[in-house]
Amino acid sequence: MQAGNAHYRNPTDFPSTVPVFPLSAALLLPGGRMPLNIFEPRYVEMVDAALASDRLIGMVQPRLDGGIRPDGEPELCEVGCVGRLTSFTETGDGRYLISLQGVCRFRIVEEVATREAFRRCRAMVFAGDLDLEREAAEVDRDALLKAFRSYLKANELEADWESISRAENAMLVNALSMMAPYGAVEKQALLEAPDLRTRAETLIAITEMALARSGDGAGASLQ
Repeated sequence: MQAGNAHYRNPTDFPSTVPVFPLSAALLLPGGRMPLNIFEPRYVEMVDAALASDRLIGMVQPRLDGGIRPDGEPELCEVGCVGRLTSFTETGDGRYLISLQGVCRFRIVEEVATREAFRRCRAMVFAGDLDLEREAAEVDRDALLKAFRSYLKANELEADWESISRAENAMLVNALSMMAPYGAVEKQALLEAPDLRTRAETLIAITEMALARSGDGAGASLQ
């Protein structure tokens, strides 16, 4: 997996701990790009720390049941995705505009004590994510695109079909999953899908349910 100027080939290419950025309904997947507006002081500090070291930041959702720690901070979902900070801009008013490129998913082993203002976790990375193309051939591309077309039509939206047609299966699945305007529960289900085929099937199923609820295509399978 390449992200920016860095290559990640095995778990030993990652540090033992990563700073984590809890953000609800935010989904970063391997190969995907996530723009972020960083303004809270502790996360400005986090970006500074990442820029001064390995440029890696872990995106993770607050736990879906709303659990809160004794210090008032949210408990975290077990699975997130580590991204490499590939671009940043200083706004002049204390903010950063940054872009993260997804590298691989991780499972939190434990949160570590730190004097830093932001949170940091010991993480076990998903080594299989470092070779996206290995399982991409198993994706039902036609079914995925059919679901996406149905959703766009139902919501009167347009898409750059020329770019979509050129996208390889792995990038297509992950990009559409990140773009999908679904909630925190659906985003976490897409993140935790064990492989690309399952993620594509999950996205199709979620889209089918959304269309059924809206009354567009109710009772008809998108597959």
